[in-house]
Amino acid sequence: MARMFEYFVVCGLGPEMRTVDGNKGYHGMRVFYLSSLLDQYPPDNHSLYPPAPPQLPTCVLPAGVELYPSGFDANDSSTFPRSYPIVLTEGDGSKIYVSCVAFRDPVSEDIAEAYRIPANSFADKCICLVSRSPSFGVLRNALEELFKLCFSPTGSSKPLWDVISHMISNVPLPTPGKDRVLFSIENCLLSVEAPPKDGLPHVDISFQPLVQCLDADNLLKLFTAVLLERRVLLRSNKYSLLTVASEAICHLIYPFRWQHVYIPLLFFSGVDYIDAPTPYMMGLHSAVDTSHFAMDGVVVVDLEYNRISSSEEIPPIPEPELSSLRGEILKLLYPNVMGIDQMKAGLVNSSEQYLKGCNKPWGEDHDLQLRLIFLKFFASILGGYRNFLENTVTHAFNTQAFLKKRSRLTNQPPDPMITQFLESHGFLDYLERGIDSDGNNNNLLDKLQDTIGRGQNPMSILPTAVAETEIITISDPDVGILGSGAKYTYDRFPSNIRSEEQEEKRKQILAAARGAFEYIKHAPSSPSVQVGKDSLSPMERAAERERMVLDIQVKLQGLWLRLLKLGATDDPLSSFEYGTILALIESDAEGIGGSGFVECIREHIHSGWHCQLTDEQFIAVKELLKTAINRATSRNDVSTIRDALEVSAEMYKKDSNNVSDYVQRHLISLSIWEELRFWEVYFEYLMEHSSSKSANYAALVTTQLILVALHMAGLGLVDTDAWHMIETIAEKNNIGYKQFIKLRGFLTHIQQIRVNYWGISSVKAQSMLSHGLSSPRPKDSMDENQQPAEASVIGRSWVQSMFSRDSSRATSFGRVHKGAFNGTSVNEIGTPRKQDLTAGQKKLQTNVRILRGHSGAITAVHCVTRREVWDLVGDREDAGFFISGSTDCMVKIWDPSIRGSELRATLKGHTRTVRAISSDRGKVVSGSDDQSVIVWDKQTSQLLEELKGHDAQVSCVRMLSGERVLTAAHDGTVKMWDVRTDTCVATVGRCSSAVLCMEYDDSTGILAAAGRDAVANIWDIRAGRQMHKLLGHTKWIRSIRMVGDTLITGSDDWTARVWSVSRGTCDAVLACHAGPILCVEYSMSDRGIITGSTDGLLRFWENEEGGIRCVKNVTIHSAPILSINAGEHWLGIGAADNSMSLFHRPQERLGGFSSTGSKMAGWQLYRTPQRTVAMVRCVASDLERKRICSGGRNGVLRLWEATINI
Repeated sequence: MARMFEYFVVCGLGPEMRTVDGNKGYHGMRVFYLSSLLDQYPPDNHSLYPPAPPQLPTCVLPAGVELYPSGFDANDSSTFPRSYPIVLTEGDGSKIYVSCVAFRDPVSEDIAEAYRIPANSFADKCICLVSRSPSFGVLRNALEELFKLCFSPTGSSKPLWDVISHMISNVPLPTPGKDRVLFSIENCLLSVEAPPKDGLPHVDISFQPLVQCLDADNLLKLFTAVLLERRVLLRSNKYSLLTVASEAICHLIYPFRWQHVYIPLLFFSGVDYIDAPTPYMMGLHSAVDTSHFAMDGVVVVDLEYNRISSSEEIPPIPEPELSSLRGEILKLLYPNVMGIDQMKAGLVNSSEQYLKGCNKPWGEDHDLQLRLIFLKFFASILGGYRNFLENTVTHAFNTQAFLKKRSRLTNQPPDPMITQFLESHGFLDYLERGIDSDGNNNNLLDKLQDTIGRGQNPMSILPTAVAETEIITISDPDVGILGSGAKYTYDRFPSNIRSEEQEEKRKQILAAARGAFEYIKHAPSSPSVQVGKDSLSPMERAAERERMVLDIQVKLQGLWLRLLKLGATDDPLSSFEYGTILALIESDAEGIGGSGFVECIREHIHSGWHCQLTDEQFIAVKELLKTAINRATSRNDVSTIRDALEVSAEMYKKDSNNVSDYVQRHLISLSIWEELRFWEVYFEYLMEHSSSKSANYAALVTTQLILVALHMAGLGLVDTDAWHMIETIAEKNNIGYKQFIKLRGFLTHIQQIRVNYWGISSVKAQSMLSHGLSSPRPKDSMDENQQPAEASVIGRSWVQSMFSRDSSRATSFGRVHKGAFNGTSVNEIGTPRKQDLTAGQKKLQTNVRILRGHSGAITAVHCVTRREVWDLVGDREDAGFFISGSTDCMVKIWDPSIRGSELRATLKGHTRTVRAISSDRGKVVSGSDDQSVIVWDKQTSQLLEELKGHDAQVSCVRMLSGERVLTAAHDGTVKMWDVRTDTCVATVGRCSSAVLCMEYDDSTGILAAAGRDAVANIWDIRAGRQMHKLLGHTKWIRSIRMVGDTLITGSDDWTARVWSVSRGTCDAVLACHAGPILCVEYSMSDRGIITGSTDGLLRFWENEEGGIRCVKNVTIHSAPILSINAGEHWLGIGAADNSMSLFHRPQERLGGFSSTGSKMAGWQLYRTPQRTVAMVRCVASDLERKRICSGGRNGVLRLWEATINI
């Protein structure tokens, strides 16, 4: 049977005195010294019990050991013993619960003599009970009884260590819900029991201190910060309060578990840990100064003064759950105030019973009610979550579908707090535990949701109390027999009996301390005195190494953060931070520095870091990773190599053309990637750590091999070499020929994407270079062969040697591809060279006007085209007007022809944000978040009709001929309206989710719409039927374009697709972007396609006999492309960073494109205006007049006009 108590430990001033700063010897009274493990039971050499945690001595005395001139004084409270709990967390996440009593005890005579400590001095000593059970109450009671027994004037009937050994060895861990164990310490009877396992987790603390220190609002703020896995630092001047508050908040987030660093009571010398970039929950005494730490993003909770501060906003709990949760907490804390209006007797029996229960002094019932209040909060906020569970290889929960369902129920957009919570490690861990469970429904959250749904009492989910528990009595037969009534009394806490080896070692250390070499001469049979690591016991060596590992990791975290915060003028290679990190990696034979550096980056990424580096930081990180991988290779440390490979795939930089370049691509020179054994081990690791154990084996193997292939392609391994290794691994796992074909096709696909994007980068692939496209980043030509700036020489001349280069290595990618297009005048990113642009631009003037009038962010901009107003002869003055909508609920009409007085009219009528605008000859139509569509008279600005019928915000509007309006909304419907009768003629289309984009061909009656369900729907309105549901995209479809029989869709899955309207088939998948595709356009004259993405790239696609290929990349924009508008000779582009560009097609083509027959590549950049700082949400173009208008979040319209003579 498992034991209730694992260890009894005594910690304090040991024979080897060191200050917390590492200085040996005695340095005075007002100095803190390292705590040592003095005694323990079971002893450390016991074969049946594992050693005690090595960090225990440091943690139980957080401040260290202080020396005093006097001991306990009944008139001085500062000398009183202190009793407090702590919690330690092991590597596997399991917890160790420790109860401590710290007190002043006389310094041992031999230590005082050896270090010349003043006589009759006292030092901090701590006795501890260690257990795996969170029974804080019984741990504290038992420990305090032992303490009182030791210093009792009447003494004990047995030696104290005999009492301790009997208790540790014989008190069993009670069976949950069944047993109650009784045991005694001398004359004090104690009991311990555990609640049933099918109830709330066992917690033996009171929640009252937490709710007394924090009011309801701050309690909810702390709860939210923990739930969203922020960095949380609790401060208090009481050790117990830090541990109790930390444990309480961990139990309030049940059924979820804290998944990150958890140190409820941080030892003072570990204060650097609070600078860690990863989520943590720590408690730190108020006496520790943290003013020299940046504390960016740390949620600091001051339990003494009921204050919470953070540099980052904590998203609030959404309504209506916030009001309900806060109200329930206040009812529990202040029943007399909350129930003051309720009748005390008579009708409201339930309230009467409630108030009676709450008016009692705080007890276990209050703790239980508080836990149920928070559990009911989770039941409400996650209502129906089980309907969205998925058991696939990549997903366990359909987050987007759940958020959409909740948005429909609350009529609110997805809440940031819930969105972040659903992405947390705690929620994913909860899902994985549910998926991996054995099928027994012991989940109290699920039970509570079912109980509330049936209208039953929530308390019914808790197990009923067992009528009679079995009582197990542990008695000590030796009490009152040994010593014939002799009493044992002590003036200090006694030492346990030491073995001869322990005693001899203690004498050697003390002899060395006082320089008593005569002792060695007179003891020739004794081993020579050795002070240092060799003189430490195995457990002390383990503790020393643990401290060293923690110290190195903390140093690396701080250095890493400071390296990333260097200014633009600082050179990371010459910095102290870079030199020190390099030193830690190179000088550590055990690999702690290299593995710690990689782990530091991994934790930073997991904490939400965006992974973008500056050019200088990129070089520094690349070189540090190379060094770490080389060192790990020499030690055969596959785990560090594996982790370095994965983090290198996340970190990137962007060049002046906004092209992303990942660190991983620059590690190809390392030989480890060519070794099959590494990839086999990495594949086995992926299989072991796969989150889906129940998937089909062949599919699981294929999924993991796809991950391997992605890394191989990211490194730039030659296709044939990569396929050989993947094929070898696949054959060993017998996956079948269908999966082989899938793997071969996938590898070919991603290799082709990489070659098209970067060119061939492998040194072995020089013969293949003529088949690849040029690198989109010409500056890369200097990256691998340049000599970096002189590195830091702060105490380390060896840093320079890290940057030597082999002159025999391959030349740059840009230079290799210099003649790839046979002398065309187009540079390596597919845009015209500078000399070609300036020739036609010298005489051109640009004009940017700022149009002010809105008081909120611009959310819609529309340009009135000649086609809309049927302007066949060019006499319509409103052709070329811009119409804007905003969060200020207004629509404004602008006339660019009148400089200085562009605002023509303001249309008021909506009550929420305007999302969509369209117009015809006489009317303007707008759609809004208020679910309405309003039709206005363009000339008089009068509101003509308000069309109501949608059940969610309107996303698209389109004016049609015959006084008709076509609208689409987030309720998934597309409606046709007759303006003359103010009625909805028909709901012409229905989607399963919100419609984000639509296209309509008035000549054929074909309607296409798509949105969040990732399905493109096509209807024939005139025939009243749905033609096709186009399946293929995996994420939201944000843009759609229909021309004739061709339909183009752009999606968040980073692809665009080309469909046949008549056949309903996918003719091509355009997959070369590195982000969601926000806009697609069709060039009628070229029959080509243009796509724009959040990666800032503009790609031109052209039909060929073999399919559609990308013939041109343009990277002049550095933010998501929001708008593409193509005419016969002009092309207007707008991006989210307020940048705009105008392309044109000269009648005589330039360069060598004419010889290749490429039409789309003939588009040439004509002009971009000077960029200003602004965040843009929408853009519209008037190509007839060479105008582009952008609407910013600051409520300002920016109208750019290039006056051009053709």
